[in-house]
Amino acid sequence: MASTPTILIVDDIDINVEILENILQSSYRIVTANNGREALELLRAAETLPKIALLDVMMPEMGGRELFEEMKADARLRRIAVIFITAENDSESELLAAGAVDFINKPFLPEIVRLRVRNQMELKNYSDNLERMVEEKTAEATKTLDNALQGLANVIEYRNLESGEHVRRTQLYVQALCGYLIESGSAYAGELAELQPDTIMKSMALHDIGKISIPDRILLKPGRLDPEEYEIMKTHTTRGGQIIGELGDVSSSLYLRHCEDICVAHHERWDGRGYPRQLKGSEIPLVARLAAVSDVYDALVSVRVYKPALPCGEAFKMIADSSGTEFDPVIVDAMLNIQERFQEISLKYQ
Repeated sequence: MASTPTILIVDDIDINVEILENILQSSYRIVTANNGREALELLRAAETLPKIALLDVMMPEMGGRELFEEMKADARLRRIAVIFITAENDSESELLAAGAVDFINKPFLPEIVRLRVRNQMELKNYSDNLERMVEEKTAEATKTLDNALQGLANVIEYRNLESGEHVRRTQLYVQALCGYLIESGSAYAGELAELQPDTIMKSMALHDIGKISIPDRILLKPGRLDPEEYEIMKTHTTRGGQIIGELGDVSSSLYLRHCEDICVAHHERWDGRGYPRQLKGSEIPLVARLAAVSDVYDALVSVRVYKPALPCGEAFKMIADSSGTEFDPVIVDAMLNIQERFQEISLKYQ
């Protein structure tokens, strides 16, 4: 059985609140407040929000217009449909233009109040159901895309004679670094929060997608690459960026932007001696700097066609020795502070 929808009534005149409550309580659950400030506190603390709010325009401490502006500025509260309670001198067109869904005139006519609230409740329920359907379909499509891209990343690793767990490990290293850098209040904490660590982690799956364009004779060569082969291998960065650009609009998708930044720039160096663009320091996207440390650590502690695995301690030392030259010092320090977590990941996902 569907729960009874909630309506918030905000008016500083007790008799007005009582009249509206008597008109509506047979069909709705009623919550009341005597001014905008009280209503705002109530809304921000509520686990379940009312579907509709009836706001008087003129109230002490915080009026209806000011409360409405606060609600519109809050991503959670702006979804509440607002009906203004208006007096003769209130500008109804101004209130509707500001985003109110309707208005109710004083003195209250019970049948008009019931009809206006009922009509807006039906519209709100229709809108909520439509939004939920869109969210479900979007989530389903996103999951399908994520699975497809993760599968593609694994195919590339299999082609590279890896187990496929390289992708998973590097994602978890990046996740651990983001978590530490945020929780420790590092210089990158605010930027990382905006870049959405979960999205960064997902994007890491495609960091080597450009290797799909590298010939097997180079990709699988057991020895050191000669200069010409190395130049070809380096193109996996720019080719990866091109492939990401073909998946969708990078400018409108944070996920694809992270993918592109990681693909293109995870072999750049802090000192500007990397490739493909010789970016230096903070010119290198932060997500790519995270990827660089994670990718190199995993390469060092893993068996590859051209080398045996190194002990974790030796890998940490090599990366620490390259702090400030190859790698971002802040990220290296973060890695050294969570060495145990890196070792756990490298041992668990083999």
